[in-house]
Order: sequence, then structure tokens, then C-alpha cells
Amino acid sequence: MTKDFLETIIQQKKLELAQMPTERLKPLRQTYSFYDYVKSHPEKLQVIAEVKKASPSMGDINLDLDLVQQAKLYEGAGAAMISVLTDELFFKGHLDYLREISAQIKIPTLNKDFIIDEKQIIRARNAGASVILLIVAALTFERLKTLYDFACGLGLEVLVETHNLAELEQAHRLGAKIIGVNNRNLISFETDINTGLGLSPHFQSEPIYISESAIFDREDAALVAPYFQGILVGTALMQAGDVPAKVKELRIDKG
Repeated sequence: MTKDFLETIIQQKKLELAQMPTERLKPLRQTYSFYDYVKSHPEKLQVIAEVKKASPSMGDINLDLDLVQQAKLYEGAGAAMISVLTDELFFKGHLDYLREISAQIKIPTLNKDFIIDEKQIIRARNAGASVILLIVAALTFERLKTLYDFACGLGLEVLVETHNLAELEQAHRLGAKIIGVNNRNLISFETDINTGLGLSPHFQSEPIYISESAIFDREDAALVAPYFQGILVGTALMQAGDVPAKVKELRIDKG
């Protein structure tokens, strides 16, 4: 894994954008506000359950799985949102996965991708996403704010991803309501659950905070539960023998 892997991905996204048409806006899929749901259910550590076939760090995870069926299992087990990888080259995702899953579940869906342009946001909304991901490390603050405001203006919610104090401060300055702390360093791709725990003294009361990556079992969930309102989990769920049981294991009581 190269040290400048994030930059490699962003350069690829720029190549894709050059070929990407600007879609006409379609109606927003109706579901509940993820932020409001989490705020109104503080008794549980909420799970954002991810579908992904592969990743640069893990390689192939589960290429043959029916992702729509997996998403339905997540929903039935009490996941608060489904995260769908749509990056094709590095994660073997596809926009069709987001479109198919969004058409068959009722809970919010998150378009998990490296978004750097308005065209990607329109495309995500048209495919059924109600939430998009913006990564602070991938954008200047001015560009981050422009894309954040654009997405909110389209009725979308935004998960703003950070992984150090400087980025967290940018998310707060932005006024982000949903803030992720990625325990995976997007430069080196190494994970450390203490990344999020170390930033927790700087958390504020208004946003909700999501711990992303490096969460595999109940013990990991219990470690972050006092500080975070939710967790984003992919690999552990994609590799689980009993998916509903795994979701319920991670969705622990915060009391």
C-alpha cells in the first residue's frame, strides 16, 4: 500500500469525472432523517452496515454475495443505515448496487465513494442515496463547504469524514451534523481504534459522531460506545456467518 493512496484514488476520480455526464435531477427517495433517528434513539449504539465486495487493504472480501439480500438482512436486524460502496476500480463496487439496494429497503442509504464534484452528488441522489460521504482529507475547506452546501440543498444528509484533530475542527467549522472519525488512515490505510477515542474529548453536543473502521466485535463496540452514537462496519459483517446476529451483537445498549 503506497503512502499516497488517497491521492491515487482522487486522480482516478478526476479521470472518471471527465467522462461522467451531468444527470438530470430525479425525485429524492423518501426515508427518515438519519441524524434525527440517531438523536431520538440514544439508548443504542446505532450501526451503519456496509456492503462491499473488496477493499484495497483487504483484497477480495466476498465477491459472490447477493448484496441486496445482505442489505435486507442488515435492515431486518436493526441497522440504522446501509452504506454502499460504489467505487469500481479500488473497491469493486458499482452505482447499480446503490440503486438496487435503495429500491428494496426503507432505511437510509449512504453513497460511500470519494466524492469531489457536484455531478457525483446528483448521481448518488438519483440512485437512491439519502446520505453522501465527504472526506475532509480529499478536499480543500472551500471545496468541502461548496459540496456540503450543494448536497444539503438537494435534501441530502452528509457524513463528513475526519481522522485527525485538524480535520475534526474543519467539520465543526462547517457545521456538520453527522461526523465520522475513520480509524483507518487514508494515507497509509493502517487502522487504530484509538484514533477516534483520542479525538473524543473534542466532540461537541450538537453533532452525532460515527466511529468508522477497526470494529469487529462486541468488545470493540463497547469501547467506542461511551463516546460515539454510531459505528460504520463493513468487513466484519460481510464475513459474518450469521449476519443478523452480528448486527445485533454490535448494536449494544449505551446505558
